[in-house]
Order: sequence, then structure tokens, then C-alpha cells
Amino acid sequence: MLDRDGPIPVYKQIAEVIRERITSGDITSGEAMPSETELESEYGIARATARRVARELREQGLVYTVQGEGTFVGDPDIPRAPRKTPLYQQISHEIAERIRKGEFQPNRAIPSEKMLMEQYGVAKVTVRNSVAFLRDQGWVFTVPHRGTYVSQPEDWPGTQGTAS
Repeated sequence: MLDRDGPIPVYKQIAEVIRERITSGDITSGEAMPSETELESEYGIARATARRVARELREQGLVYTVQGEGTFVGDPDIPRAPRKTPLYQQISHEIAERIRKGEFQPNRAIPSEKMLMEQYGVAKVTVRNSVAFLRDQGWVFTVPHRGTYVSQPEDWPGTQGTAS
């Protein structure tokens, strides 16, 4: 449990928790440490505090950051764990499945960026990439300053390239 009123800054306490997860093998070399968004959600902290956690672990030599990809355990020379489907695509597949099931109807808005950020616990750029992916596939269209809407079923991609 974090001591928010004690003498040790919260970011140092969280960094210690992550360090213990690394030394215990819970997070192994090449694996990503929890993202800023995950740290914010799990510990109820601000983005700036989450960044300080990563910086603290970098200064301890436990992790390294790859711009746009995340912060990983170990030395940069150690190969990173193979990535699964990118998170923005996973979110896109979920939304596409909800469209296919009728949860989101044609010509009706999908949830806002803010709602999707909160629902999936991701940054705005991840949501924007998800929506762009859906738009490129034909699931949705965007009306500037109004929102993003479900396309007509005839514009949806065939079933062979959709959600898994």
C-alpha cells in the first residue's frame, strides 16, 4: 500500500514495487513494464508521476524506453519480447465486433475519444490510431467537429479480415 503522506515520494514507492516485480521475475528482460496509463489507473496517479516512475527505473538501470513503443525491462541490447497485435488494433477489432453485433448502429456515433480512453485505459493517440484503423477499413466515418459514426453495412469489410 502506498503511503501518500509519508516522507518517500509516491513515484519512488511505485518504482520500488515495479523493481520488486522485476527482481522476482514477474516482469522479465525484454518485457514491457506497465504503461503510463496502466500506472495512472492502478495507482491513481497523474501522468507526470507515472513518467517519474519510468525515469526513476531508467536511472537505476532496470529499464529503457523506446520512443513510441514503451519502457522495457533490461538492457537495450536484449531483444524485446515479440509483440502481439498492437493495442490500437485490438481495440479496433473489439469496436468492429460491437458494430457487427449491432451495439453501434449505422449513422450513429461510436463513443467519444474521452470515453474510449477511459474504457480501455489508453492514451488519446492510441484511441485516435484505433479510430483511424476502423475508418481505413470502412467500419466508420468521421464528421469533423461532430464525431465518428458507424458506416452503412455495405461499406464494412468482408468477414475474412475482421475481429478475431
